[in-house]
Amino acid sequence: MTQLGKLYGLGIGPGDPELLTLKAHRILTTVPVIAYPTLENGKVFARAIVAEFILPHQIEIPMPLPFSVERSSQPYYDIAAENIAEHLSAGRDVAVLCVGDPMLYGTFMYIFNRLSERFLIEVVPGISSVMASAAMLGVPITYRNDVFSIMPATLEAEILRDRLAVVDAAAIIKLGRHFAKVRQILDELGLLDRALYIERATLPNQQIIPITEVDPAAATYWALILIPSKTQPQ
Repeated sequence: MTQLGKLYGLGIGPGDPELLTLKAHRILTTVPVIAYPTLENGKVFARAIVAEFILPHQIEIPMPLPFSVERSSQPYYDIAAENIAEHLSAGRDVAVLCVGDPMLYGTFMYIFNRLSERFLIEVVPGISSVMASAAMLGVPITYRNDVFSIMPATLEAEILRDRLAVVDAAAIIKLGRHFAKVRQILDELGLLDRALYIERATLPNQQIIPITEVDPAAATYWALILIPSKTQPQ
């Protein structure tokens, strides 16, 4: 009887390949099969981060995803999970690349949910874009008893406003076309002066832009707004 392969959820960090952990690098360069999400237009961000480490003999499984609120991703994840399961059933280990950390808004979570009862899974944490952005911006996020909140910009305006109204510190992710809505809410709540905008943190094309100068039409999905704590340390 063939021994089942092991599935790895591989956190590969926010973009700078030097932020890949030693463990992730070891697994990435030794597994026979690597899977990664792709856009339907062919753009592949996750693979590009670690492209220099992928070896010619490794089998690659692109996982096309719509990344659209108008279309369900469920059937795409179903197909990807079964493609991965075929290799695992044949005894081949598979590493699924996940930008940032696999368990924090990561695409790997949906593969995990589909396969965790059938196969052995190991999740390798990665540096999230939130932590990387704080480092690039050069600002401490929290002190002492501060509560830090992470929220997606895709929330409805009323919900986003209510949650931001009570935060000590926050990160707003997945900005993209929601930037104008978020900026208006921050202005209404008097948080605009504290809000810091960064896109593509740690990448060569990283940009840190004063939030009042950001073109809403140009804001990318790979951008976030950080609102650091007001606590003054002793």
